Amino acid sequence: MSSLAVILAVRGPHEAAIATALDRHPGILVSRRCADLTEALAVAHAGHGSVVVLSDHPQLDRAVVAEFGAAGAAVVGAPGSPEAQERLRALGLGELIPLGADPVRIAATVLAGAERGAPLVPEEPQPVQVGGAGAVIAVWGPTGAPGRTTVATNLAAELAAAGTHTLCVDVDTYGGAVAQAFGLLDEAPGVAALARAALSGGLSPQHVRRHALEVAPRLRVLTGIARAERWPELPAAALDPMWEVLRSEAEAIVVDCGFGLESDEALAYDTRAPQRNGATLSALAAADVVVAVGGSEPLSVQRLVHGLATLETVRPGASPRVVVNRVRSAVVGPSPETALADALARFAEVHEIWPVPFDPKACDAATLEGRMLRERAPRSSARRAIAGFAGAVRLGLEARASQGAAELQVTD
Repeated sequence: MSSLAVILAVRGPHEAAIATALDRHPGILVSRRCADLTEALAVAHAGHGSVVVLSDHPQLDRAVVAEFGAAGAAVVGAPGSPEAQERLRALGLGELIPLGADPVRIAATVLAGAERGAPLVPEEPQPVQVGGAGAVIAVWGPTGAPGRTTVATNLAAELAAAGTHTLCVDVDTYGGAVAQAFGLLDEAPGVAALARAALSGGLSPQHVRRHALEVAPRLRVLTGIARAERWPELPAAALDPMWEVLRSEAEAIVVDCGFGLESDEALAYDTRAPQRNGATLSALAAADVVVAVGGSEPLSVQRLVHGLATLETVRPGASPRVVVNRVRSAVVGPSPETALADALARFAEVHEIWPVPFDPKACDAATLEGRMLRERAPRSSARRAIAGFAGAVRLGLEARASQGAAELQVTD
């Protein structure tokens, strides 16, 4: 019978007691006693243990725990104090060795952790069960600046104006511009502050209320990272638990995503490197509604077609609502809406599009003043198109809420 290989990375005087207790168990082998998390991660990635026992290291956060999960190692906590016990539990560790546990209890806890399996490689989030929980609306589009931020911010503004309590969140790690669109200072902590709290296991609705800036009735904004080089501050391991907290704070969470969908762009030579697209992939995985934004120019349409195919592999069955921005006959030809609808139906099997007319005068005026189209140019053609799209999205959210309420009554 093979023994369960266990890696220890425990600080403090109780490390020796834990090692001794595990060594005495006939079905457990302590494969390595590590001095710190870096060594423990290296040993886990080398395949020398299927369980790692960790104490409350200062560098331990959800991202590190997720790395152990990716290495195939279940994680068991070994707190040295009541405070450490609460922190480890907040990080999502399901099995904790009780303070002052005897050798039998120590071994039993480690074996239970092994049965639980490698945790915390983020699982595919399930669609929200409406009944007080908000819906995540991820606004994505391919490279080429098709107008993702314009659609996301104005969609959020229209939903709020229609009576929906809305949060607009910027997770674009390449060129987030939600703060500028709303005329806000981009130095505000915003989503980066929530990510730090989530990594430490302490994220709560109070963090959202502290950092979400109110820009209009029923509309708050979580600004993104101020500089593109700060993208490592938004790892997927931090954002994955953030969505459920945001759902409790708004009826609609409109997320401005980046364009990248690749999950391995930083992993060609280092499987533990962070992923710049992790924030976008996390938002798309959590989304109840996916909005795909493309431009009307021939190259933009081609990028949208290819991007939709990639999106299907990242989020199968997403059935995105497709918005085609800056529609004009000068680049499409006569009857541009019909031509675009035909092209996307033929090449991407998209059978409904929402065209937004090219309206540079209104959009430039709104951008200059840091205001939304409904404030600066309420009668503009672009604003009317986005308002119509927001109405359709809101009807979809209401239908989802009604269906969820009906299912809840049947269950009761």
